[in-house]
Amino acid sequence: MTGIILDNISKYFGEQCVIDQMNLRIPDGTVLVLVGPSGSGKTTLLRIMAGLLKPDSGKVYYGQTPLEEIEHVQRNIGMVFQTDALVPHWSAGENVGFWSRLRRREHEVPERVRRVSQITGIGIEHLMDRFPRQLSGGEKQRVAIARALARDLNILFFDEPFANLDPAMRGQARLELKRLLSAFKVTAVYVTHDQTEAVMLADRIAILNNGQIVQMGSFQDLYERPINQFVASFIGSPTMNFFKGRIEDGHWYGETFGGLKIRKDLENGTVVTMGIRPQDIYLESGGIPAVVDTVTPYYAEHYQLLSVWLGSERWQMVAPLNTQINAGETVYCNIDAQNAMYFDSRTGIRIG
Repeated sequence: MTGIILDNISKYFGEQCVIDQMNLRIPDGTVLVLVGPSGSGKTTLLRIMAGLLKPDSGKVYYGQTPLEEIEHVQRNIGMVFQTDALVPHWSAGENVGFWSRLRRREHEVPERVRRVSQITGIGIEHLMDRFPRQLSGGEKQRVAIARALARDLNILFFDEPFANLDPAMRGQARLELKRLLSAFKVTAVYVTHDQTEAVMLADRIAILNNGQIVQMGSFQDLYERPINQFVASFIGSPTMNFFKGRIEDGHWYGETFGGLKIRKDLENGTVVTMGIRPQDIYLESGGIPAVVDTVTPYYAEHYQLLSVWLGSERWQMVAPLNTQINAGETVYCNIDAQNAMYFDSRTGIRIG
């Protein structure tokens, strides 16, 4: 196994800074998932770590050795992309065994394929004689992952490998990959937009924005202890609600909700944004009235998501599936104040 170190990495495309003086350490055997909005620099960062892009400043290290000093054939990395990138006129077996054949080690291919099949619990031996045009999208990606693993390997890079799969196949593919990463114990860097994927696969999650890592940790850390309003708004589904307000005598007061005691001494009149997740706003007789705009049932999660408004403020909240609620009705709600978060309205930094 090999860890990865980024030392003050920057990358520009023209005058646009895509990666901004980034420092990062990925320990041996860690699965790091990169998430962030489109254009945040996730794929560019992955390509720099893999040696496909050269940074404009700073260095990448594999272990303690600068990447530029390691010969390409000695880097021992594998990559899996959103498109499978299989050679179309080769069978699946020829695609999987290409690396071993280059090194005249064809005898290793059957055993490596057998091990991949054994770990995932779904055999791929029966696919080896087929050509890519004869495989489904999920089968192609399974072969692409097997190809990446069927070699001497220290580091694996994944760039949204399951983005083109249907939901059912994506769920199965995640499960298989989780087993493989646990068994092979290689260092892996994984780019995705899918938070479910991130939670399932990651040892650590790094949230990128504007070419910088905003926060890194477990999903629980990011969800329960976001460093700022951006992280709080990005992590979690449904997304967090935010309300503008002011501090008066140690309490937060907004247009709709108010009188919430804040666990930090702030001057009266300080402008503070309160954040509360939809799961922490509930129906309560005699609570604050709000008009229902839309009702969206989530049967698998056993709740319905209400989009409601009062005055100039809109927010989302959840309600039990068995509660009959229609658009246009007035509901009464309250919040679980213990789970409220508070952010400096000027900087976005979490303050409570």
